[in-house]
Order: sequence, then structure tokens, then C-alpha cells
Amino acid sequence: MADIVVIGGGHAGCEAALAGARMGLDTLLLTLNLDGVALMACNPAIGGSAKGHLVREVDALGGEMGLAIDDTMLQSRMLNMSKGPAVHALRAQADKQEYQNRMRTALLSQDHLTVRQGEAVSIETENGHVTGVTTLTGQRIPCSAVVLCSGVYLRGRIIIGEASWDGGPQGLMNASRLSASLEELGFALRRFKTGTPARIDVRSIDFDEMTRQDGDEPVEPFSFLTDKELQNTHSCYLTWTNEETHRIIRENLSRAPMYTGSITGIGPRYCPSIETKIVRFAEKNRHQIFMEPEGRVSREWYVQGMSTSLPEDVQWKMYRSIDGLHHCEIIRLGYAIEYDCIDSRELRPTLETLRVQGLFMAGQINGTSGYEEAAGQGILAGINAALSVMGRPPLVLTRDMSYIGVLTDDLTTKGTDEPYRMMTSRAEHRLFLRQDNADIRLTRISYELGLASRERMERTEEKAAKAAEICRNLKKKHFPVSEGRDQWLTRHGQPISENSYSASELVKRPGITLKDIAEIYPDLNAYDRRAVELAEVEEKYEGYLEKEQSAIRKARVMETALLPEDLPYESIEALRLEARQKLEAQKPRSLAAASRIPGVSPADIAVLMVYLKKNGFYQQTGEKEEEHV
Repeated sequence: MADIVVIGGGHAGCEAALAGARMGLDTLLLTLNLDGVALMACNPAIGGSAKGHLVREVDALGGEMGLAIDDTMLQSRMLNMSKGPAVHALRAQADKQEYQNRMRTALLSQDHLTVRQGEAVSIETENGHVTGVTTLTGQRIPCSAVVLCSGVYLRGRIIIGEASWDGGPQGLMNASRLSASLEELGFALRRFKTGTPARIDVRSIDFDEMTRQDGDEPVEPFSFLTDKELQNTHSCYLTWTNEETHRIIRENLSRAPMYTGSITGIGPRYCPSIETKIVRFAEKNRHQIFMEPEGRVSREWYVQGMSTSLPEDVQWKMYRSIDGLHHCEIIRLGYAIEYDCIDSRELRPTLETLRVQGLFMAGQINGTSGYEEAAGQGILAGINAALSVMGRPPLVLTRDMSYIGVLTDDLTTKGTDEPYRMMTSRAEHRLFLRQDNADIRLTRISYELGLASRERMERTEEKAAKAAEICRNLKKKHFPVSEGRDQWLTRHGQPISENSYSASELVKRPGITLKDIAEIYPDLNAYDRRAVELAEVEEKYEGYLEKEQSAIRKARVMETALLPEDLPYESIEALRLEARQKLEAQKPRSLAAASRIPGVSPADIAVLMVYLKKNGFYQQTGEKEEEHV
């Protein structure tokens, strides 16, 4: 007997199980293989563009991913530093085996959490509500909620050239029976596809033919709780495909599963295989390839940018055509994997399914790709599974609150016809939803749910207070004409004038940072680095952030206009037929969510607003609900 059963021990399952247990619910994590817990089946890294934002948000909500990567990182870099702070993104290489061990330790030492190896074959329901899970060995586990985090394992099929077999990633078994149970419950399953490149023996790589890529110093941690000094211990290396590589691939496209029809699943647009790149970008004569270490003692190196399912003999020729890999030895071949997933529009924004109460889904089962997207969904689904068992109101993260909110809203209102990847361009409020302020945005929610500790909450409050204090002091501090001030202006390429400038005015200038201003205003050196970082962005982009907040306030009018689940859309004749059908199928939570459903026009929303007011359905959340729930 358990309150919550989490099926699957990948990145979504780990966060879901930890969230449920940390909220005091007896939670069982059921995984096909304990050796596959938190497996980095593809790239050995955490973070990246937009993904780094998700990790920081998972951390702010009380999750484990940020702490785990800080403890096991090999190299860390902040990406997009030539651009504005909205798109700055942290990415770290991990020792993939250490990462697994670190996450498994967190699971096994967590109170209220049991981890067990086994295969779930059916989800039991009664009167439309989850009642339990049955395993392959016949055990029935009664429970009040299930979080399904099946990753790529549902009827997983591995494809390498003409060869294919049923299985999961990296030689693990697949889950061959649970799909039938989902279909019996009414879910229409579809096939998506992802893939991975070969792993190369480091002793066969000629790094002298590549360009070395070092990490940043000092290292910026992912977790807001990490205080220890982190060290880069490894470098990555850059190389390129060439005309010979492209010739080998083009001449063997007739044997490529992507083009022979043996792969039917839909692959990711933003992480295509190398054979897809060669076809789609035929005008390019080379593509970037990054060589990335998989561990401190592992001899395997990951060939980032060369995911493939080409036949084995072609893979050997293709990889060996690249500078630095002319004598490479392949340890593991690249492969594609097809798997079952659902239409994410069958989910509420809480990640509970519309069809079955108490059944939540997170990760690649919902059509997403990436460890970070999975973790973000996992912690949200775990939180809401626990809240549902406790009979408490659910947590809904809206688009103006977090990247996790953008992710879940996109999935549940728009759906996805291909593996979904989070990108900063998907977030309309990205200047507000930065990675540096994820704790300010979300820790209060986590604390009130019982996930974040009092210590974490106090640290967040102190950071916010200190940042606000810095901003006030920047406005008060003025620099009149003086020799020292003018020398500073000249040194930093700024024009000299007879005007007196405040520190606030100076930091708003392009290229000027608070570190620069500290040269003439040393009081800034007394503040914590994270508070200074937050204050700098808040002050430098003050006007833009005020406009962003104004836009958010206006959008919340629609976001907080909640729609009853039993609203009779089919009988609202003034709505167009397409709008009626789509609204009835998806049952959006709010007017804003309804407006984002493809096929629902602004005219339909106007009709809906009139109907709501006329029939007394119109309701809005209160201030606290608007912020947190």
C-alpha cells in the first residue's frame, strides 16, 4: 500500500518521487532496473539554453537535480553571455555514473520513499479514479495516485541500420505491457523517436586536431543552496564534419532507417540526427561536433552533434572521416529509439489526466525531450499528486510564473506533434523569468508546500532584501565631477561631462557592471555575489522590467478568469463548431488558456466571456491564488 506510486526512475520519476515523499506522503518508486535510475542515456550534461532555467526552477521548488549536478560536474560554462540576461544559461558536463549514484543515494535515504525494481503492467481504476498498480509478477499495489514517468521505455524499439529489436536505452529492457493498459483506459498512443551518437574510446581520440573548450572560472553552481567552491576538472573539444563525412552519409541514405521507412516515429526538430542535418541543410559544408567526457574514470566520450541510426559499417567510416577521430574506436554505436507517448492535450495544467482522476504523467510520455524538461514536469506532477491525495487545491504554474509554466501550458493547450524542447523564445515574459531569480519567484511556493526548508526560505528572503537594498543605494549614491570619477569614465570608455551621475544611471549604460562601479563605490564589495547579480539585472533593466510587469498584470486578468470544468461548450451556439469541439475536448482552466488553443479565435473568446457573465459562471482567483495556485 502506498499513497503515491511513481512508475519510472528517470529524471521525471526521481523528482516526482522525492516531491511526494518530502511532502509527507508514503511514496513508492517502481523502476524497471535500479541500474537505470537517473540514467543519462543521451548527452552527459545538465542545463543549456532555456534548460538551465528549468533546472534552477526545479531547485527553487525543492528538487534535487541542481544539487546533484553541482556534486558531480566535470566542467561548467555559462552560455549566451554576449546576449542579455534573459537568455544566459548554465550548462555543466556531468560524470554520468556519479550523477546516477548521487541521485540514487538521495532516493534511498529519503524518508517516506521506497524504491523497488519491477515492471508495472497495468493501472487499476474504479469509477474513473486510480486505485492501484499491478506488476508483471502479479503484485497489486493499492494507491491513491499514480505518476507515470515512463521515458522512452514504453514499447521501446532500438534501430541501427537494418537491425532493430525491442529494448530500452543502453542495453536496458523496455516496458512492453503497460501501453495496452493505457489504451484500455482510452488513451490514443503515438510513436515518437529520439536518438544518440556513438561513444568513442578516449585513447583513440587525437585532441591535437581539435579546438579545446575550457569551462568558466569561477564556476557558477546550479543550486541556490550550493556554497562550496566548484572546480572544472575536464575540457571539451570542438571539431567539424567535412565534405568526406557528408559524402559517406549521402551515399548511404538508402540504408538510413530515417529514409527507408523502418522508423515511423516522429523525431525531434531541434536535435536532429546527423543524416537529417545533411539532408535538411544541404548547402552547409560542415557541422559543429563537440567531444564531451562521460566521467572521471570512464573511457567513453560523447560525440555531441552526431546522433545517428545509420548501419554499423557506415558509422565507422563516418566517424573516422572527422579530424581528431581518424583512428577512433567506437565503444557503443549510435542508435535511434522509438517509443509510445500520449497526446499532451489529454492533461490538465497540473499534469493530471483528463480521463482518469489521480493519474499524472510527466516527461517523455507527454511528448517532451530532455532531462530538464522531464525534471520540471516530474516535480510539478509529484507535488500535485501529493496535493490530490491530501485533498488540497492543486498547484498551477502559469506562463508568467516560470518556464515550467510555459512548458506545461504549451503541452496542455497547444499540444506537440514532435518531441518538445524548451527554448527561451517560447517564453513571452523571459526578461522576468530569468535563471538568476528563480528562487525569488518560486521558493515561497515550495516553502508553503512543505518542500523548501526554513533555511532555504530565509536565504531567499535575505537575497531579495539585500538586492533591494543595493538598488536603493545605487539610486542614492552620486558621483560629482572629480578627477577620480573622470579617470574611471575614461577607463571604461564612457564620455566625460560636467554632470553628476548616480550609480544607478551608470549601471544602466551598456558594458558597465556593478563590478566596474565597485571600483569607485567599494561598499558594493560587502554584499553577497548572488544579491549583487540580481540587483544588477533589476537596476540595469528597470524600465524594461516595469513594462514586463505591466504586461503580466494585464495578462493575469485572463489567466485568473477560471472556467468551470462542466461548462457546456457544445450548447453555446454562438461559438464556432471547431471552437466548441476543441474547448470540450481540452477543458481549459482559464480564458487565457482557452485563447491559446489552436482553432479558438479571439471572436470565440469574446463570445465565451459574454456567456460566462450572462450565466454567472465568471469567476476569478483571489490574490494569493493568482500568485501561487
